[in-house]
Amino acid sequence: MRITVPYVGHLWVALRALAARSGLEMVEPPRPSQHTVSLGVRYSPEWMCFPFKVVLGSFIEAIERGADTIVMAEGPQLCRLGYYARLHEQILHDLGYTHVRVLTFNWQEEQILGFARFLRSILGKERSWKEIIGHLKHGLEQLVLMEDVEKRVHYLRPRARDWREVNRIWQSVEPRISAALTGQDLREVRRQLLAELEAVDLDPHAVPLKVGFLGEFILVIDPFFNLDLEDELGRRGVEIVRSSWIAGWAKIWLFMEMLGLSHGQEIKKAAHPYLKRDVSGEGLQTIGETVLHAQEGFHGIIHIQPFTCLPEIMAQNILPRVLRDHDIPVLEIIIDEQTAKTGLITRLEAFVDLMQRRRSREALVARRDL
Repeated sequence: MRITVPYVGHLWVALRALAARSGLEMVEPPRPSQHTVSLGVRYSPEWMCFPFKVVLGSFIEAIERGADTIVMAEGPQLCRLGYYARLHEQILHDLGYTHVRVLTFNWQEEQILGFARFLRSILGKERSWKEIIGHLKHGLEQLVLMEDVEKRVHYLRPRARDWREVNRIWQSVEPRISAALTGQDLREVRRQLLAELEAVDLDPHAVPLKVGFLGEFILVIDPFFNLDLEDELGRRGVEIVRSSWIAGWAKIWLFMEMLGLSHGQEIKKAAHPYLKRDVSGEGLQTIGETVLHAQEGFHGIIHIQPFTCLPEIMAQNILPRVLRDHDIPVLEIIIDEQTAKTGLITRLEAFVDLMQRRRSREALVARRDL
């Protein structure tokens, strides 16, 4: 059994270590590229969303590298993504990859204990529970460190005298964390990375704009899908505050749900005047976090979604009322295989200029009122 998993966000940071620690044979697909997109677009129904197409292309590339088993999550609150595994399997079999199996894990029904059983069924039932839990714990710690560093990068990039210094450190992070196969190794990598980031030379006069980055999960967390939007904004003096993180998702749906702990109550309360129920995906989160960011004094919101994304289409149609009530600008970005980075950068630059002018006008009004 040679297993592959979609190349999304920093997921493979933990999966590489899992393979090295457990001896599990895993096939890492290439990082998504235009070739990946071309494969996915060629064999997907036209109306499917961009993540579906890229993930399908990634699976084909992994199969061509020798993968024969695909692992994916499914569940009723994952928007259409919760059903994509079966459609991917059917398409792959129609293409002649009849030897490929698709194994799914229902995160909502099984949570962390079910995931541990699922992992044990893959690794082999002769593995002890202590070993399985150890692998899970180490993988989650790697993801947490990766995302802690990324949050720090988002903070430092618009404040650094030279954003290239921050990017140089960031480019070294993933291989270093993936190579940390023990808890001691991981603690040492954390110490080194935080020390390097602490040493970045900051511009004392920098006053970054602060923008909430909301929308569909995969487009928010993965730079290939969002065309490196976070990096482009950081270079232009904008601090990004992202709504979605893999480790945060795991904490909620694998642990808090199992323990019956409440979560996201502040977001639900903020969204309630506009959206009173979960519409799956990140639709409710988009509305609630837009309200909260406006109340916290953010300068703007970027709402990103793949073309035909049903939850985000609902959120997009509710947002105009939120904007009228809370007076915060929103940039709507819809991504598909036709989206060009050049056009996106032009829109980002115009949005940054708009936020800067609003801030200057508000500062002028405040001085007049003194």
